[in-house]
Amino acid sequence: MNQTPTDALARKLAFWSTLACALAVVVIMLGAWTRLVHAGLGCPDWPGCYGFLTVPQSEANIAIANARFPETPVDVAKGWPEMIHRYAAGTLGLVVFGLAIAAIRHRREQLPVRLPLFIAGFILLQGAFGMWTVTLKLWPQVVALHLLGGFTTLSLLFLLTLRLRKRAGAQSLSAGRVAATLTKLRPWLYGGLLLVVLQIALGAWTAANYAAVACTDLPTCQGQWWPEGMDFQHGFDIAQQVGPNYLGGQLTDSGRVAIHVTHRLGAVIVLLYLGFLMIQLWRQRGGSGLDRSIALVAGVLAIQFSLGLANVWFHIPLGIAVAHNAMGAGLLLSMINLIWRHSQLPHFQTATASHTTTITREVTA
Repeated sequence: MNQTPTDALARKLAFWSTLACALAVVVIMLGAWTRLVHAGLGCPDWPGCYGFLTVPQSEANIAIANARFPETPVDVAKGWPEMIHRYAAGTLGLVVFGLAIAAIRHRREQLPVRLPLFIAGFILLQGAFGMWTVTLKLWPQVVALHLLGGFTTLSLLFLLTLRLRKRAGAQSLSAGRVAATLTKLRPWLYGGLLLVVLQIALGAWTAANYAAVACTDLPTCQGQWWPEGMDFQHGFDIAQQVGPNYLGGQLTDSGRVAIHVTHRLGAVIVLLYLGFLMIQLWRQRGGSGLDRSIALVAGVLAIQFSLGLANVWFHIPLGIAVAHNAMGAGLLLSMINLIWRHSQLPHFQTATASHTTTITREVTA
């Protein structure tokens, strides 16, 4: 099949969109690394570090930095994680703006335009939340929204990649026959996606409030199946007063335990719901070509749940904790991919066309 210039352009933009997705995953992992090494305030200003483009390291620059910010003396070991995260985020922003500019330049080529522009605008908002994370001294509401913003950016970029790949003709879809019941599972897929998003939000709130270490045993928490004195009202008080610095968290133990237990319950609900749904999809898949997409969700789900358990068993080791964040992104993307492929199956279009033909014949008669 001959490739048109528009197809070639779509393929090229799909490559850059895929690269942006990879960068977004790196940014998410670097953000997790920064939080876990307690370097969220490694640089007390934004976007530089103590007024410099890089972390001050010479004696002269450190002296200048300490004079500028006497309340937060320079800690080079914590400054670099923060700045590396910012450099990666800045690089991602440049790629996203490049995609938006390309979309505007080629807006007559029937390529996605509004989505790249929306992502570019969202990147600006995400940058603002990154600034507020520092200037508001790790205020948990802002930190949680910043984390969710990272996952949102990744999801939007992945959706853009899927659309560009479809436009370039790089996405193969099965034309085999599928069971009618497979189409009825689509709302349940959206329900699963919603549960994954809510669980990610719970994870963001857990991280922002330093509640990951509130329970150090499994399957119980502090030796109890339902710890006494859990304060859900305090733990989920989005109007909580903090300051002047939230590094390390300021919630009471009872509030943190409530958050941790809720996150655990959410993980079990997601595991059971998606596990059952993947079994049903596998049974009904027929010749739909969804085999790999279903298996991918199931595999990522199993890995993510195992990493969550390992986090508690081994007391939040850095590598496992960062991997847990990455797999959260992986589970989100695998669900989006499955829903996309499910919605693109030919039988949806065939069913719609058949229904339209039937109505036309009845009206004509």
